[in-house]
Amino acid sequence: MKKIEGSPKNLKQLLQNTKYSIHYYQREYMWQRKHIEELIDDLTSEFLEYYKTDDPRQAVADYGAYFMGSIVLAGRENAIIDGQQRFSSLTLLLMYLNNRLKTIGQSYNMIETMIFSESFGTKSFNINVDDRQDCMNAIFNDTDFDTTGAGESVKNLYGRYQDIQDVFPADITDEMLLHFCDWVAEKVFFIEIVATTEQDAHKVFVTMNDRGLSLTSTEMLKGYILSEIKSDSSREKMNGIWKDKVLTLKKDDDKGDETFIKAWLRAHYAETIRETKAGAVNKDFDIIGGSFHKWVRDERDKLGLNGSDDFELFIKKFAKFAEVYERIRQAETTFAEETKYVYYNAQVNFTLQPQLLLASVCYEDSWPVIIEKINLVARFIDVLIVSRVTNYRSVDYSTIKNFVFNVTKDIRMTDIPTLKQKLEQQYINLAFDPAAALSDLRLNSFTKKYIKNILARITGYIEEQTGVASNYCNYMNTQTKNPFEIEHIITDHYEWFTAEYSDQDDFKRWRNSIGALLLLHKSINASLNDAKYDYKLKKYCSNEGNIYTESLGDLAYQNNPKFKKFIADNNLGFKSYASFGKNEITGRIAVLVDLVKLVWNDDLFQ
Repeated sequence: MKKIEGSPKNLKQLLQNTKYSIHYYQREYMWQRKHIEELIDDLTSEFLEYYKTDDPRQAVADYGAYFMGSIVLAGRENAIIDGQQRFSSLTLLLMYLNNRLKTIGQSYNMIETMIFSESFGTKSFNINVDDRQDCMNAIFNDTDFDTTGAGESVKNLYGRYQDIQDVFPADITDEMLLHFCDWVAEKVFFIEIVATTEQDAHKVFVTMNDRGLSLTSTEMLKGYILSEIKSDSSREKMNGIWKDKVLTLKKDDDKGDETFIKAWLRAHYAETIRETKAGAVNKDFDIIGGSFHKWVRDERDKLGLNGSDDFELFIKKFAKFAEVYERIRQAETTFAEETKYVYYNAQVNFTLQPQLLLASVCYEDSWPVIIEKINLVARFIDVLIVSRVTNYRSVDYSTIKNFVFNVTKDIRMTDIPTLKQKLEQQYINLAFDPAAALSDLRLNSFTKKYIKNILARITGYIEEQTGVASNYCNYMNTQTKNPFEIEHIITDHYEWFTAEYSDQDDFKRWRNSIGALLLLHKSINASLNDAKYDYKLKKYCSNEGNIYTESLGDLAYQNNPKFKKFIADNNLGFKSYASFGKNEITGRIAVLVDLVKLVWNDDLFQ
């Protein structure tokens, strides 16, 4: 190898007015929501350890630093050989911070120079990849972007930016936002390793990953547990069990083993969690999110690790709960009737679900008992999500992790009767009132995905109850050529409706009410863009609609005995409408309230 240089640099030094390339043969941008959640949680928690109310911005200079690892670069093009995932994700965070500052009437010019730079009057992004430009422009300008037909990296970049919008904690208030920007720019560090040639850079990368890389927390945990098992034969057997499980956990995710262990330890053993205030210190829950191997060693008494047999049992439990975790992950990605609530919760990205589902499961439980427990807890999560989002309360990781942790401890390793009793009390504590919540529920950037889920669940439920297979999975699938989208029944032309709505704001409030929304294929939705209600109704009642759209017209109530029976059995106020305005929206909301009570209730806990 020729000259190799390494030096610590903060994010500002690395990104400001500096161009980077990612060669076509490099892997795609692959980060998923859980990776973004962990990054945002780590960064914001670290910042809040130092921030004190009324600190001037100059005080940030004395805050502690955060180490992001190494970045390996090559040649004149500054080709990123290792570090693309973190660099790209931090760029998305900078874009979010920049856009949020704009919304509160502030600016921070340094952030823009870390995102893009200008040469000969032309601006281009500092991480320069041609097929990502349109997507990055949309993100930078905070506008919608259609990912249909886009490559994997573009879809992931756009999705992760939306995740940042979801998960960025309210703890970082507008008053401290510039402090946080300073800290991210000046106190987030990498070790920059620069090789003269790309070949040398790849050699560095291979050496770091194959020979010089530190052991992972999983490997160090295994080493510690095995070292405490006295019998050579038992140790060899347990090592084989551990290795087989880790291979399975990492099959589709190279961090799958670590993700599982964190969820399991938090579900069954963690007793404390960091307080949600500046200066608070990390506790069990938070430490497990980092060096969980060290936490297990330090808390061996809490885990009952007193002798050789206990350490052997720990590995047997590891294997058993890894199987449960794999079943949960399968249920999250593939719809199955017996675990449908797990699937529903995953569609709205409730990433704390595995922790909660593992909590009540006991090592001695049979698979039928495990599945019943998983269903019960998943049903509670299902109601929890709807009860919060319909009241405009977030369910993102940083906002709800403390509440979820308290529920985790409450239901930890309980039998089924006790679990039902505890979940019923948790349900009562939610004080979910669909009538109050839905009357004020409107479409906006926060509620969009949740309203889509509510409409999909309700439509699917009506289909099931009327002898038709639920189309829920298709309603929520965004990867098809013609996905379902939210359709406004009232066309966006205030000038057509001035007699009914007092002003533009009044019109928007009613038009975005959940009672004035449906689900339709994207192509149909687009074709109805400027159509009036009487024309739309024909489409709603054709084979291009669904049972919920059809219920606006007369045909749904003719020659449809199952639908009419469903209405009568549940005393629902479904009716057809020749026109559609405030009274009709109010009527649809009343029907939705009754449907929500049918779809989201506490029947399973009785």
